[in-house]
Amino acid sequence: MLSPAAPALSAARLSQTVALKAEPYSVDGEPFAGAEEAWFWAVQAQDAKAAGARIVAGCGQIARPCEPQDVLRAVDRLYRMRKLMRDHLHVLVHYGRRQSAPVPERFREQRAHSLWREAFEVIAPALRDKGIAR
Repeated sequence: MLSPAAPALSAARLSQTVALKAEPYSVDGEPFAGAEEAWFWAVQAQDAKAAGARIVAGCGQIARPCEPQDVLRAVDRLYRMRKLMRDHLHVLVHYGRRQSAPVPERFREQRAHSLWREAFEVIAPALRDKGIAR
């Protein structure tokens, strides 16, 4: 509730404020080369945010067409649509934090590699449709 001492917004100022908020958010940026690159970027940004970093739009070295949360939301949506399973998410998060894809030549990473490939067969078209990845 406003205190009596707080100045009231004039009708003109209020309409300007509402008009600014009504505009859709759009950033023209360079799409990622692939879905994997977008995933690594989003996981790295999420880890930095969890560690206390402040994420500010438009302050990166390369302007991107989305926020890190947009990539995570797309993956979450695919999971909720049951196009990705829990095992896919575990592999995506584990190797996303390592910032490298599983290597099929390593015996212990063979299953992870097949899950990684399956996941990105679903994720890549979704990110391309949104203009996030090429």
